[in-house]
Amino acid sequence: MPVPHRPSTETSEAESVLLDLVNAYEQAFDIAAASVELSAAQACVLGRLSEHRAMGGLATELGCDASNISQIVGRLDGMGLTYREASPQDGRVRVVARTAEGDAVAERFERSFGFARDALGRLTAEERGTLTALLRKALDEPANR
Repeated sequence: MPVPHRPSTETSEAESVLLDLVNAYEQAFDIAAASVELSAAQACVLGRLSEHRAMGGLATELGCDASNISQIVGRLDGMGLTYREASPQDGRVRVVARTAEGDAVAERFERSFGFARDALGRLTAEERGTLTALLRKALDEPANR
């Protein structure tokens, strides 16, 4: 179980609640991953493989080294959850995809990871709309995405 992180400096109430939310999300994600016998990193990568993906693109998207993605995918390959092949468009590029078993594990993970659905289910439709707009603003994203 992860240890919740807290800054050593005083924070605003909004920052404190946001950190509590992030910590609760991470803990729920770890628990859901463990329920399907994956690490959080493995569950994260497996979840992004609903279609063939370039290894380098995954690394960029997740903000990590390509070698880290290669190690994670290697473990997923060893479990029979993913496979790699040359890209049909460019044979020099390796792409990764889920096997049928990988699809089944990803589905079980998604069913067990209900944190966001549960949290948002406690809000009214209007509150969800307001929260969405505020989160987009905090992330500096366009309102109509």
